[in-house]
Amino acid sequence: MPIRILIAKPGLDGHDRGAKVVSRALRDAGCEVIYSGLHQTPDQIVETAIQEDVDGVGLSVLSGAHMTLFPRVVELLRERNAEDITVFGGGIIPDEDIGKLEEAGLAMIFTPGTPLGEITDWVSQQFSA
Repeated sequence: MPIRILIAKPGLDGHDRGAKVVSRALRDAGCEVIYSGLHQTPDQIVETAIQEDVDGVGLSVLSGAHMTLFPRVVELLRERNAEDITVFGGGIIPDEDIGKLEEAGLAMIFTPGTPLGEITDWVSQQFSA
């Protein structure tokens, strides 16, 4: 069964090129990818993740709201007893925030310029049976 990943754009950030590029790369690497579209709330993302029975959620934020939105998704998954869904993120995220996000429950943070192969390899290793 292929790895199922939800790529989501939480908040008001309207820039989705990176999320679409990562979605395509994951699809080309054999993952089943669901793309949420823009302007999703953490609640909508969690609901979609549970309904679609995904293995992981990849969040993308360029707006600077990552310290609020990313941990909220992890928190809502925990509240819904879905903490087995791994959350990872990417976007414009300052180095000093990466450790804080990992402490908040994100499994990995990818910043701009990360080679797509590094992302697909991480996903493959993270979710292999």
